[in-house]
Amino acid sequence: MDWDAIALSARLALVTLVALLPLAIGMAYWLATTACRWKPWIEGLLALPLVLPPTVIGYYLLVAVGGHSPLGQWFESVAGYTLAFSFSGLVLASVLFNVPFAVQPIQRAFEATPQEVREAAQCCGLTFWQAFRKIELPLAWPGILSASVMTFAHTLGEFGVVLMVGGNIPGETKTVAISIYDKTQSFEHASAGAMSLLLLVISLVTIAVSYGFVERLMKWRRVG
Repeated sequence: MDWDAIALSARLALVTLVALLPLAIGMAYWLATTACRWKPWIEGLLALPLVLPPTVIGYYLLVAVGGHSPLGQWFESVAGYTLAFSFSGLVLASVLFNVPFAVQPIQRAFEATPQEVREAAQCCGLTFWQAFRKIELPLAWPGILSASVMTFAHTLGEFGVVLMVGGNIPGETKTVAISIYDKTQSFEHASAGAMSLLLLVISLVTIAVSYGFVERLMKWRRVG
């Protein structure tokens, strides 16, 4: 059992979630309320990670953050190390690759809020931020929870993008998915099977608990 890889994957999933969730909430709210004519194109762009092979996204990210790119050179001059093949690069890749998993559930939750509720908040004299904090966010909480769980679970098991951008550096970019692949290639099937089972159990329990929590929350709202 490669505990270092498991710990690295858990840390990557947590950092990705913390970094992505505020951005996803803001983008989801804007998409749910805007009348911009470019909205379908923006939604299509954000949904690309759902249809493109992970290696394609990983390749373009590697080109964008590599040592010869302006972004990669700027980051290296500031941080002192390259963005590619580092944990920071993994975080950036994971944030971008998980955008649809975070944005779409929250967007659907905001879209389910009746416009009359927003108009009533304005009539009561609430500012935008007061209405957003006291009304919008509580109503969208099931979508936010679903997005959080999907982002966390998806990051734990991501392979293609992580391998392209981060490589296979033990303790730095070697996640549990890459470790499972390495164990399989070296015919260490017992270790690969144990890590696969652990990842399966963690993902199943996390998703099942979140679904149960959302269902109880929705029932509580209907009763209330």
